[in-house]
Amino acid sequence: MHAGDHNAELAQALLGVSYDQLTPVQRSVIDLIATEQPSGLNPKLTGDDRTYWQRLADTIAAVGGSWTFIFSFLAVLTAWVTWNVLAGNLTFDPYPFIFLNLMMSMIAALQAPVIMMSQNRAAARDRVNAEHDYVVNLRAELEIMHLHDKLDALRSEDLVKVIKAQTETLNLLKRDMAELKARR
Repeated sequence: MHAGDHNAELAQALLGVSYDQLTPVQRSVIDLIATEQPSGLNPKLTGDDRTYWQRLADTIAAVGGSWTFIFSFLAVLTAWVTWNVLAGNLTFDPYPFIFLNLMMSMIAALQAPVIMMSQNRAAARDRVNAEHDYVVNLRAELEIMHLHDKLDALRSEDLVKVIKAQTETLNLLKRDMAELKARR
């Protein structure tokens, strides 16, 4: 049997539609079942192909979204305000702390897009993971259905064999009964 014919039969048997009507993901699952190959990991999930700047953005997002950063930043702000309130003539940013406000605005202006870049990459990785999980789950479900069909076929064959054996036994019993009646 040609591989395409087998795939078409599997698609019809397992999904109830022709192979041509399947989505690319569903086709890949039917192909994997037909060839009995393991699903494997999506190549996009295995390597770290991020650039230096992407790794830096991910690191900044990880640090900027941590309690360590929050407490450290709070300590720096407290020290800044305390120094500029109590230092007298040595202050470099007197109340209302305009330089501090400028620094915080610049940090926020730079940190927000960097975190968004990191989140966009995480969302893309999550989409790839979700697609891979879908393929694995769909394949498992279809494999179970396929095995169930095979078991049903085996049960049917066994049932036919049992019925034939019982019919033969019944025929032998009838013949023996007829012979016993004839002897009487």
